[in-house]
Amino acid sequence: MIQILKDSDTRPWFFLQTAHTTYGMWVMETGHLEHLYYGERITVDSQDPSSCAPLVIQRAFAPGNTCTYDREHPQISMEDVCLEVGTLGKGDIREPFLEVRFADGSVTSDFTFDSYEIITLKEREQCLQDSGLPHSYSEVGTDSAECLQIVLQDVTNHLELQLFYTVFEECDVITRSARLINHSDASVTLNRCLSAQLDLTEDYSMITHFSGAWAREMHREQISLRSGKFVNASYTGTSSNRSNPFMILGHKNTCETFGSCIGCNLIYSGNHYEALEKDSYGKLRFVSGINPQSFSWELTPEAHFDTPEAVLSYSSKGYGRLSRQLHSFIREHIVRGVWKRRPRPVLLNSWEACYFKIDERKLLQLAKAGADVGIELFVMDDGWFSGRNDDTSSLGDWEPDPKKLPGGIASLSKKIKALGVDFGLWVEPEMISENSRLYQEHPDWAMMIPEHPHSEGRNQRLLDLCNPEVQQYVIDSMTKVFSSGDIRYVKWDMNRNFSDIYSPYLPAAKQGETAHRYVLGLYHIMNELTTRFPEILFEGCSSGGNRFDLGILSYFPQIWASDNTDALCRTGIQNSYSYGYPLSV
Repeated sequence: MIQILKDSDTRPWFFLQTAHTTYGMWVMETGHLEHLYYGERITVDSQDPSSCAPLVIQRAFAPGNTCTYDREHPQISMEDVCLEVGTLGKGDIREPFLEVRFADGSVTSDFTFDSYEIITLKEREQCLQDSGLPHSYSEVGTDSAECLQIVLQDVTNHLELQLFYTVFEECDVITRSARLINHSDASVTLNRCLSAQLDLTEDYSMITHFSGAWAREMHREQISLRSGKFVNASYTGTSSNRSNPFMILGHKNTCETFGSCIGCNLIYSGNHYEALEKDSYGKLRFVSGINPQSFSWELTPEAHFDTPEAVLSYSSKGYGRLSRQLHSFIREHIVRGVWKRRPRPVLLNSWEACYFKIDERKLLQLAKAGADVGIELFVMDDGWFSGRNDDTSSLGDWEPDPKKLPGGIASLSKKIKALGVDFGLWVEPEMISENSRLYQEHPDWAMMIPEHPHSEGRNQRLLDLCNPEVQQYVIDSMTKVFSSGDIRYVKWDMNRNFSDIYSPYLPAAKQGETAHRYVLGLYHIMNELTTRFPEILFEGCSSGGNRFDLGILSYFPQIWASDNTDALCRTGIQNSYSYGYPLSV
């Protein structure tokens, strides 16, 4: 539920109400959007805006040597205000939500309130349909989720910032995203545009984050931030196994069943950035969004930029309730398709039994052994396509190897099906090997800096998914593969991090857009293929959990949590995932 209150001078108060929580903000006298409250649900008197006055910090003078906002408001310093959007240049020296460089080289921006509107999720989807980003959704008739759209204007620089707050009342979840529109006559450079900002007066300085590495994903760690800044981020091109984008902010005494905590996640699969900063006055600022490192975006006149959606949830009863709220939200409002509520099959994968040394006879023997002990799905892993006898060649050449599969995928899948077992296979569509027909024909389709040596990962390179022609090749080649037999499952792998980040498709001035455009290209491919093959169970994989995030889950209903299948290790890994992700994924 969204409540709007107005006082005598028509400056609105906004309260986002879920079953057990309230998120409050208002338009202060300078026109800025001030954050008031996020916590256990409070009752708001719609007929009496003055009843909300205790939520507002009273200011008699600006503290210390801070900069005052303007002469008309000498008591207000933006450094000491809890804001919904922090920017550079007007006295706020904390982590900014937004950083724009203008044609004259300046970076000062100032966004004040213009208007608001309550819209449905369908209307929100229409607003964002050209963003290329996945987002939360609601099935028709299941609930009454609403979205608050607030419009802020930077009048001097002719920029418009649209803030979207979507309320999932039954899950106790509020999501945030933003759209920046350039209404000026000149292009501007966007160096940072995040998804969520939370300015807090309560001491949520106990940070729970999930670090790791390959085969050691999701190591749960807790630290207490006494001063300064804590950063949880990835710069691998993926959401990464180093730092999952999911974090929890809690009181120092919060445990499983007691205490306040706020969970935040990001519906995004690329470089992400979360920071918690404690300022000189004891206030906390938390931000989350696309990693600004090496990021830039040229925003031409009347063009817009959309941020990924951030997911926020508050619990007054510890990490346990927070987890259950997030589990419900992900199951109902992120995971899609026919596999959303289906039990998942027990599968046997050929990889660790055979590695690259596969052929039809060996695969059928393995499938038969699996069928005898109740396996429901047999998966043919790497090594099935032409020339693929090790990891040095053939990625991109998605044709079955006739020596290994004389009847192709159609024959093998039919024989496996006759054993009473479904058939699936492994692909790594985002990659290209230098030793491949595809690279010989299209070397410019690989991501690399021309005339520069390239650092390799697993003897392979990334296809340049910024290029629409490359996106279409992946769609067409995978459509041919997925149509070639009775395929019920696909393991979609991605086995290397980004290096030498450069798109041969983009001009030099736009290279700062490469990492984000890659992710947008990936989402286009995934959306197209899951639409064409709705009955296939797709499982995301990136060297295990290197891309375990809500962006992937918006297309694929499950993700391979780790390449580490040791039972004791895996129990710990999956326990940590369960703080923010349901076991069904």
